[in-house]
Amino acid sequence: MKKRKKLIQWLFEKSESIYTRYFKKNTPWSLTKSDLLTYEKHTFGFHLGQFLEDNGFDLIPKVERHDAYHVLTGYSTTVEDEIAQQYLCLGNGKRSSYLFGVVILGTFLLPDYLGHYLRSYQIGKKANTFHNLDFRQLLNASYLDVRSCIFSTSQINTLKTYHHA
Repeated sequence: MKKRKKLIQWLFEKSESIYTRYFKKNTPWSLTKSDLLTYEKHTFGFHLGQFLEDNGFDLIPKVERHDAYHVLTGYSTTVEDEIAQQYLCLGNGKRSSYLFGVVILGTFLLPDYLGHYLRSYQIGKKANTFHNLDFRQLLNASYLDVRSCIFSTSQINTLKTYHHA
């Protein structure tokens, strides 16, 4: 399984720059991790900055929303959680070639986590629509308010329960 995870990680790394360069048309946020960490501690922006800091990442221009999804869902950056997060987004109505590629390849290469993927899909399906939100406009909003507007309390508890498993 380690080799399959490494293969998927390598595919993520190689496809990221191609996808952002040729397929993503949105405008970059022009913010840094340091900028986000200046937001008040209760805000979505601060939590996003803290996620980046904790994982040693910086925002990737044009795909900032992806890291916002991590903050929203609480999913880690493990390969299996990256795939599960795409399933959650699929359940929520998001459609993109990248998402379909991750779901198909991830399911094929890591079928051991199918239960995790399907639970994630169901959470996304039942959650309020978030895949199309402009998270840049929510950076000053309360993290807890944003999360509770999208997920029910039981969904949040479920996300907390198994997303790091």
